Amino acid sequence: MKIVIIGIGKMGEEIVKHVCHENHEVIVIDNSPVVIEEIINQYDVMGVNGNGVSYEVQKTAGVDKADLFIAVTESDEANMLACLIAKKLGAVHTIARVRKYEYTKQIELMTGALEITRTINPELEASREILRIINFPEASRVDSFADGNADFIEFYISEESPLVGMSLMQINSKYGVQLLVGAVKRGKEVIIPNGKFVFQGKDRIYVISSQEQSKAFISKLGLSETKLKDIMIVGASKITNYLAEALVKNKYNVKVIELNPVKAQALAEQIKNVNVVVGDASDQNILREEGLDNFDALICLTGKDEENIIISLYANKRNVGKIVTKVNKASFAGLLESIQMASVICPQEIAANQVVSYIRSTTNTGGNNIITLHKIVENKVEASEFIASSTSKVLNIKLKDLGLKKNILIGGIIRNHQIIIPSGMTSIQERDSVIVVSKDIILNDLDDILA
Repeated sequence: MKIVIIGIGKMGEEIVKHVCHENHEVIVIDNSPVVIEEIINQYDVMGVNGNGVSYEVQKTAGVDKADLFIAVTESDEANMLACLIAKKLGAVHTIARVRKYEYTKQIELMTGALEITRTINPELEASREILRIINFPEASRVDSFADGNADFIEFYISEESPLVGMSLMQINSKYGVQLLVGAVKRGKEVIIPNGKFVFQGKDRIYVISSQEQSKAFISKLGLSETKLKDIMIVGASKITNYLAEALVKNKYNVKVIELNPVKAQALAEQIKNVNVVVGDASDQNILREEGLDNFDALICLTGKDEENIIISLYANKRNVGKIVTKVNKASFAGLLESIQMASVICPQEIAANQVVSYIRSTTNTGGNNIITLHKIVENKVEASEFIASSTSKVLNIKLKDLGLKKNILIGGIIRNHQIIIPSGMTSIQERDSVIVVSKDIILNDLDDILA
């Protein structure tokens, strides 16, 4: 596939990194010759220096022969206009990053008029992920499949957990819940477990189940279900706009601390029933004065990774129950692994995964379309959701009789809006949503799981 990307900031570079690993022909456009030189030296891409909204620059980059054109500059308007020009030139598909809060209610009208194939909004998607975590605070991460009928949930196993020393088969037998462990991170090792796998303290496990079954599992472990009510957010960012509105609708009490008085005022006017305070949250005295110790959760959404991490570490020291931290560089996530109840959100990764999922779906000729893709454990493991087509080679065969590639696990099957945790006797039927967990393998089609 020939892919042209304009705007090589944090978002653009994250997309370049992902698509280059999948052997596509990639051309990048950016106004900065320094940025172009750096990206060419780092990745196997071609570069064009210039304004990506320019008809002539797009022609020079070969947009007329592009299978996919992706616009991720800092300007929503420039992205939409660039996609319109690319479409007129002959690009087959176009994707625009559109982030402004005020555009969300009219996005379908705008994209339809401009013939944009798809929009991505990293901040909106990040806010949705944070809301899922706040609604399920025992989890470090909650990724959704099949319109919320199944979740991929990350848990931390403490050294005092009753699961320590138990095998996966023993857990399923003892607790009688419908869930499957799709992956385990143990130190720097990533494991796709089988039934004999034995859990250790400090493991991070990734469970596929419904939230109801996961909560039942937590209850049977004798852990009290955490109920959050009072939420403190640091930073009036774009994510905060979406998140604060969603939290208020879900009956949470929300306080936002923002250093910039103009941004604070804008948020207070935009989102009602949110307590917005002007102050420097990097000052520990401000956090104490604003009652950090009395809040159930802290969400750090400033534009500076270092500041978010430092504030999160301080909140952990003050025994705040749930901490969510936004980072732009995924490499920083490891700095917070010592905090059991910490969750790390990287909007660029969320959006890049959406783009990769779309690309794989578009290039798929087998008919078993990939509709959701989540990458976990530093992108070492993928959880992909496919729709089984009538021509799939895996239909109506017991899973125990399917010859699967190494490091492949059928994690769940959603049929008639119900999740089935598969056994060896389970078979896949036409139109099932199938969740596949894979390590070190790129899957474009459901049939790719076969050896």
